[in-house]
Amino acid sequence: MFKQILLSFLLFIVLSATVSAQTLNSFYSGIVNNVSSANILADLNTFESLGVKEINTTALDNTQAWIKSRYESLGYTDIVEQAFSFSGGTTHNIIITKTGTLYPNTYVIIDGHYDTINGTGTNDNGSGTALILELARLLKDIDTEYSIKFIHFSGEENGLIGSNYYVNNTVVPQSLDIELVFNIDEVGGVSGMVNDTIVCEQDTSSPTTNNAASAAMTQILANAMELYSTLDTEISNAYGSDYVPFENNGEIITGLYEKNESPYAHTSNDVLSNMDVDYLFQVTKGSLGAALHFAVGTQTLGVDLEDEMAKKVTIYPNPSDGIINLKNTSTKTFNIKILNVLGKEVYTSSIDTTTTSLDLSSLRKGIYMVVFKTENASFTKKIVLN
Repeated sequence: MFKQILLSFLLFIVLSATVSAQTLNSFYSGIVNNVSSANILADLNTFESLGVKEINTTALDNTQAWIKSRYESLGYTDIVEQAFSFSGGTTHNIIITKTGTLYPNTYVIIDGHYDTINGTGTNDNGSGTALILELARLLKDIDTEYSIKFIHFSGEENGLIGSNYYVNNTVVPQSLDIELVFNIDEVGGVSGMVNDTIVCEQDTSSPTTNNAASAAMTQILANAMELYSTLDTEISNAYGSDYVPFENNGEIITGLYEKNESPYAHTSNDVLSNMDVDYLFQVTKGSLGAALHFAVGTQTLGVDLEDEMAKKVTIYPNPSDGIINLKNTSTKTFNIKILNVLGKEVYTSSIDTTTTSLDLSSLRKGIYMVVFKTENASFTKKIVLN
């Protein structure tokens, strides 16, 4: 237990440093500016037209098929429909995976439920469904260091059935390495009200070992919402949505929920005309900025430019007995990460336009990848330690 608490504390220190350094990223901002209100409105209209999406209904099955077809139309191929039984019927979680460039086996989960109760649920949670689809569209061809899983859960309205099933039947048995769970639930606002604030949710419950890291991640979320949208933020505690099973499993979680809570949830009046689509547009922009920070989006340099930058950094001797020199003849300062063959980060440093020596004698013999990164771009080199 002490080791777990210590690791959580160290992670909190690292995340706190990241929070303090968080500024507007021009590359991320360019992607965020492509968020389409027309796409969001079209998906909300389709979601509403599919009807009341309760377990054991054709409407829920049709919504599942529609979500899958949307990802296929975006070019995603790693789509899993995870079946589970409830109340005498079968329904499905929909899991879409986008593989990361540096940490392919570590995941940022962006999730929300697509089932509804007593009505079409256009806000609860058609808003989250449309938002996640728009994030998936814009992240499709963006390199991210961490893998992303877009997950649409079923059975949330029946007591988090789908997310519990996923944690118990995928996360736990596979020891899934989760960087963060980012939950989106009911973020469509209320028509006729001033919707200018979004609630960012952090973990305040047991087990407490993940609370500090959740607080740091939630602050990153709040910062991103204010950097990439016009919204103000408020931080509150997480409860009653699909991040809870992850939270109970000790994962780091955060989430979003509308500030003006709709009076129409779980009724036949939870429809598009009672929402504020402009508010959802801003929530989507901020969420995309946050997702890029969480998964670490990187700009593709192109082969020629990447080769040109790589040629200006020399590593010697290579192979090495543990001491390596990095000579940088470019005009850029690089942050560096050294990864082992499993893709785990084992060393970090930085180099400016001079020669820097690194003592890697504490690392095991073998092959490592050195990742050189500027603000938005990166390239890699291989080293061998004898």
